[in-house]
Amino acid sequence: MRVESGALVIRDGFTHYPQKQIRYRFFPRDFELPTRIMLLDGSGTLSFDVLSWLADQGVALARIKSNGDVAIVASGAGYAGDRQKVEWQLAMRADMAKRLGFAADLIRRKIASSIATLEDHIPPSKLRDMAVAKAHAGIERLERETFADMNAIFAIEGECASAYFRSWQGLPVQWKGITRRPIPQDWHAYGLRSSLATGVKAENRNASHPVNAMLNYAYAVKLAKVQIEAIADGYDLTIGIMHNSKRGSHAWALDMIELERSAVDAKILQLVRDHTFAPADFILRKDGCCRLSPQLARVVASLFS
Repeated sequence: MRVESGALVIRDGFTHYPQKQIRYRFFPRDFELPTRIMLLDGSGTLSFDVLSWLADQGVALARIKSNGDVAIVASGAGYAGDRQKVEWQLAMRADMAKRLGFAADLIRRKIASSIATLEDHIPPSKLRDMAVAKAHAGIERLERETFADMNAIFAIEGECASAYFRSWQGLPVQWKGITRRPIPQDWHAYGLRSSLATGVKAENRNASHPVNAMLNYAYAVKLAKVQIEAIADGYDLTIGIMHNSKRGSHAWALDMIELERSAVDAKILQLVRDHTFAPADFILRKDGCCRLSPQLARVVASLFS
C-alpha cells in the first residue's frame, strides 16, 4: 500500500507462479472507496502517508494473521469514545447481577441463532435432533434460572456447543486433484471442532482440519469487523461485560461476536457444500496445523465483506 499522486494504490502480493498481480487505485472520496480494508497475512510496511490518507478518508484497516488471529485494527476516524456508552459499559461491568443478566441473554440469543444454522445447513440425523433439543433446553434454562456466577452460564453454553458441533460429524468435504497430491484421510469429512495438533488437551486454535481452519479464519475476519464497528459506535473495546479484559484483549468485541458466530458457521457450511477444494487451497505445516492459502483466505474474507 502506498500513496501516489494523492491516490491510494494497493498491490496484491505474489503467492504462486504464474500469477497476475491485482492492483487497486482509490482517489479521495471515490464512490468505490471501501469503508474498511482487510490485510490477509503477508508482510511489508505501511508509511505514515498511507495511515494519514486512510484517516482522512475514514477508512478502517485490519490485519488478519495466517492462523486466524486479529493482529491489529485501526479505525479510520480514530478512537473517540461515546461517553454515555462507555459509562454504561463501566456500570454494567461493576454490577455482577447485571453482568450475569447480560451474559445469560447474550448466550440465549447465540444458542437460538444456532438452531437455524443446524436446520438449514446440517442434514437430518439423530445427532442434529439431539443438538436442537439441547439448544432448546439451554434456552429454557437461561430464561428460567438465576445464576450465581458466570461459570454456570458458560457450562450451558459449552454443553450446547458440544452437541452443535457433534452434529457436523461426517459432513463430506469435496476434493479434486488428490490423486496427484494426496491429503490426510480425515480431511474427506468433518470430525471434531478441536484441533489434533494442540497436544493432549485439544483446543480450537491451530486447526488441524480444513473446515476448522476456515472457521477460525472467518471468525477472525468477523471479529475485525466487529471491532471496527464498535470503535465507530463509540464503545471501549477493552471493557467487556461477559468477557474479562486482559492485556491486549478486546473484550467488548469478544462479547459482541458471540451473536455472529452461527451466521459465520452458516456461510462456511454453505461454502463447504458448494465448493470443491484442491490440496493447494491449504497448507499443512510440520506441526500438523492447517492454514488457508492466500487465495482461499481471500474467498473466505469476501464472504463477510
